[in-house]
Amino acid sequence: MVSLMSRTGRHLQRYDNGRRLIAGRCIPYRFTTEKLSDNGEGKTLEVLMISSQKGCSLLFPKGGWEKDESLKDAVRREALEEAGVQGKIEKRLARWTSKSKRGYMFPLRVTEQLDHWPEKHIRERMWVSVAEAREMCKYPWMMKALDQLVSRYTSDPGQTMRRISPHEKEEHPDSLQIAPH
Repeated sequence: MVSLMSRTGRHLQRYDNGRRLIAGRCIPYRFTTEKLSDNGEGKTLEVLMISSQKGCSLLFPKGGWEKDESLKDAVRREALEEAGVQGKIEKRLARWTSKSKRGYMFPLRVTEQLDHWPEKHIRERMWVSVAEAREMCKYPWMMKALDQLVSRYTSDPGQTMRRISPHEKEEHPDSLQIAPH
């Protein structure tokens, strides 16, 4: 059962040398499948961005890391509360520090998207292409983490992955190729 209440307050918040520890922004992602003209199929990487509480910009889910949870539990909780998604947290992408905060970035491969979530009434969510997400990234460290996520799946961030067609498969068994987007 999913709690439909967001945690509030900072009484359980973790701090390190005066910096608030952020559980991380996570980059929720998925692959969509598309048919290609050569009878093959392509996999396109999409990321989920959410509106800020003031609705002025789109960003990745993030929030505080509290004393009663592990880092990955905090990332899961924030993704659920702010974006209404659940999934598999993967290897850390980046660590960042500002004057008042320190945080971590993780990819979250989305396995479930909920119709109702705790912050549905104050946030919009939008699946976007990597190119669109790059345009919306407010901070260089966000773009760097996005690029690191993309590089895990492609050798060129501007490319789309595609499975090779059946007639090509005989020449290249069990391969995954990159095709121009």
